[in-house]
Amino acid sequence: MQKNTMVACPTCSKKTPWTTENKDRPFCSARCKLIDLGEWASESYSIPQQDSEEDEVFSEDLTANPNRSFL
Repeated sequence: MQKNTMVACPTCSKKTPWTTENKDRPFCSARCKLIDLGEWASESYSIPQQDSEEDEVFSEDLTANPNRSFL
C-alpha cells in the first residue's frame, strides 16, 4: 500500500492529497482554484520584473522612433 503525499492548498492551507484523482491539485477544490485565478486576474499577485540596461536602450530607441522594428 502506497501512502498519499499530502500538500497544503495554496489558497486555504487545507491538506489535500497529491494524486491523479485530485483534478484540482495542488488546490483542495475548484473553488480554491478559482479564487487563486481571480487573484492573478485582478493583479493582486504579480511576478517582479527586473529591468536591465538592454531594456533601457530599447526603450530610448522606441521613444525616439516609435515605428522602429527590432526584428
